[in-house]
Amino acid sequence: MKLAGGSVALILLVSSFVAVDGFAASGWTSGSATFYGGSDASGTMGIVIFYGRLLLTDGACGYGNLYSTGYGTNTAALSTALFGDGASCGQCYRITCDSEADPQWCLPGGPSVTVTATNFCPPTYDLPSDDGGWCNPPRQHFDMAQPAWEKIGIYRAGIIPVLFQRVPCVKQGGVRFTINGHDYFELVLVTNVGGSGSVQSLSIKGRSSTGWIVMSRNWGANWQANAYLDGQSISFRVTTTDGQTLVFNDIVPSNWAFGQTFTSSLQFS
Repeated sequence: MKLAGGSVALILLVSSFVAVDGFAASGWTSGSATFYGGSDASGTMGIVIFYGRLLLTDGACGYGNLYSTGYGTNTAALSTALFGDGASCGQCYRITCDSEADPQWCLPGGPSVTVTATNFCPPTYDLPSDDGGWCNPPRQHFDMAQPAWEKIGIYRAGIIPVLFQRVPCVKQGGVRFTINGHDYFELVLVTNVGGSGSVQSLSIKGRSSTGWIVMSRNWGANWQANAYLDGQSISFRVTTTDGQTLVFNDIVPSNWAFGQTFTSSLQFS
């Protein structure tokens, strides 16, 4: 199958799984929420117009075009207190407007919406935390895509108090790996992660290499390794933040190329 940018997604089997209980929802916590990105959420992907050309940037998690990668418009940028320097990328949150705190600006009936963390809301230290510096530490704040925000709040409010909880991420299909970089440098983007949604650790192994190489987080959901793996099949070992581990043996065939995306048939719960 084709993915954004012309990359090819190959669907392969995986063979190893460390079983733990599936990810469970957390309790409810108080926070706040604003919105950004426009009515079609295009701005959540860093879309800018430059001399008449439409340009896409990847956001702080690196997911790129959120439409084609399956994240859609139910997304949010997290404040510093929630983002964890990228460790929270991919996590899912159920959010509802706190009508007891501010009934004027909540939609009636107390609806909720589930969003995925795909971006970072930077602090604005020259503004007070209660007057414009909504993402300043230690605030737990969601800058939601506008279509998601409007499912719980009234547009004119601008900012609303919310209650939120982490919930399992439900994904269609398996975990995906996109390999960028160059010889002796692999930059791997892990997407479409179910369960806890966020990756705690990632290791890589070439069929001709001597063992697993522990990767380090480069930025967001991108992980790096310095190894020469050209011309050999590649395996990944992924552990999510709730302790589930999957081993994707030979998920990448030996004729792989940089820029390709490979999709497994296995998913976290």
